[in-house]
Amino acid sequence: MQIKAEQIQKVIGGNVLFEGLQLEVNSGEHVAIVGVNGCGKTTLLQLLAGTDAPDKGRIIKSKDATIGYLHQIPSYPLLTAKEVLEEAFANIYALKAKMTMLEQEMQAEVTDKVLQQYGHIQELFMQQGGYEVDAQLAMIANGLGITPLLTQPFTNLSGGEKTKVMLGQILLSNPSILLLDEPTNHLDMQAIEWLENYVQNFAGIIIAVSHDRQFMNQMAQKIIEIEDGEAFTYQGNYDAFVAQKEAKIEQQFAEFEEQQKKIKKMQEAIKRLKQWANEANPPSASLHRRAKSMEKALARIARVKRPVTKKKMNLALTMAERSGKEVVQLQEISHAFEKPLLKESNLAVYFGERLALVGDNGSGKTTLLKMILGEIVPSKGHCKVGSSVKIGYLSQQFEHENPTIRLIDAFRERVAVSEAEARHILAQFLFYGYDVFKKVRDLSGGEKMRLRLAQLMHEDINLLVLDEPTNHLDIEAREVLEDTLESFEGTIIGVSHDRYFLQKIFSKIAWIEHERIQVYEGDYEWARIKRLSLAKVPIIEKVQSKIEHSKKEIPVEAQIEKLEMKLKEPKLAKEQRHKFEQQLEALYERWLEGGSEHA
Repeated sequence: MQIKAEQIQKVIGGNVLFEGLQLEVNSGEHVAIVGVNGCGKTTLLQLLAGTDAPDKGRIIKSKDATIGYLHQIPSYPLLTAKEVLEEAFANIYALKAKMTMLEQEMQAEVTDKVLQQYGHIQELFMQQGGYEVDAQLAMIANGLGITPLLTQPFTNLSGGEKTKVMLGQILLSNPSILLLDEPTNHLDMQAIEWLENYVQNFAGIIIAVSHDRQFMNQMAQKIIEIEDGEAFTYQGNYDAFVAQKEAKIEQQFAEFEEQQKKIKKMQEAIKRLKQWANEANPPSASLHRRAKSMEKALARIARVKRPVTKKKMNLALTMAERSGKEVVQLQEISHAFEKPLLKESNLAVYFGERLALVGDNGSGKTTLLKMILGEIVPSKGHCKVGSSVKIGYLSQQFEHENPTIRLIDAFRERVAVSEAEARHILAQFLFYGYDVFKKVRDLSGGEKMRLRLAQLMHEDINLLVLDEPTNHLDIEAREVLEDTLESFEGTIIGVSHDRYFLQKIFSKIAWIEHERIQVYEGDYEWARIKRLSLAKVPIIEKVQSKIEHSKKEIPVEAQIEKLEMKLKEPKLAKEQRHKFEQQLEALYERWLEGGSEHA
């Protein structure tokens, strides 16, 4: 089983996306496609799926290959969500209908011919998993968290809910090649982790376009980068790709600089030979010939291109005067909309902390942020924002009441500077020339985030409130955001489904479930492991010593997990890596010797 792209050329609106693009994915390989926004990742998926055709070249796939590709949401005006999922079993239901018809015939008269037909169809029904249909549907629906939606009309669902149902339909059809375009968008944390587990165990080919770095770390064995219309393949997951790409750029710089030295020496030699030839009396024909020969050799040199490094913002969010120690205090908060969200919940956030609110969709994360921003008053209890707290809000969407306003004017509404000074500031955020006159409605997700960061950097803030800030951003924009936030000295409170972002930025986790807030004093991975370990403790009473032992054993295992995660970071300093390795070795010894009781 394989799928190949051979010498693909694709031009859209006069823009050459691909020129001689080649790629090959073989049986069982799980691949992620990366590249800057606009490089053609989604177009490439469409070509591989056959929903679009290349201008030149061809897509080759195995004759018996079946493709599952979620590219647009069809209209199902009369079907429930469950019936949309059942569309995946159309062939099985057709066999079931034939079996029912033959059963009715046999009630009237049993003939050898009908028995033979029935046996053949029943065998096909069993081979295609006809008797497991209900169990498969329930497993996929539970995993994606769409079981409560099954009885609802498909047309009544939100965009995100429809996407989940269509993803479920594709997974149920069990194709041999799975093409996924941003599959973790619209999924909550639990559904993302379930999907990761599903794709890891998927036997066929997977080709995924994603900005979710943690998802790519878990699912990809190979990364294909689209750059300048070509496909470059790297072995390993996303972190391995980053390390290999950095090494490749360093090597290209070294080769470029070495060649530039050689070229300069040859140019100087040619200049000297010509000078000597002209100064000779009479002028030296042989020196002129040597100069000409060297010029030809210079012209034949295959020039190494100077590696292009993307311009990155290198900025620091400056904190206003620091706030008091107590930044936010939630005391005995209860709140409900159509259903209860929070019940007698408490949360304290102190100056300098980086707190992430984590929980399933609809658990109350955004409601809590709005309480802190003063947009919602809790039904019961108190939400107190401390003295001298100055809030800056970075949301997933930059909204403006006038979408036709120019970028520079939107910036100057919040920052009182001249137009010339505004242009100078915006250039630091990669807005050059006529970019500053774009209308806000025409900005990409990354451009809106850069505009909001530009405003925040010139506002008086010491508490940053983040609501899904990485949504709609490509990986480069996410990295810029992370670098900027890491330099901020104030307090950060945020909501995000981007686990890579959570792990990098936040050191305290407030997990919202069952209408309560559980606080974990550690990073996201530590909190996730701790929460799972607590969930596994049976409700029935156990022998007290065994309970105490298990309680004490958890931190050592969790510390090991945490250090292993840190050692996977590609940009880790050598001294730091050595220190972590020593700590890990000591923890392993304690764990193997059964010394976890001293943790």
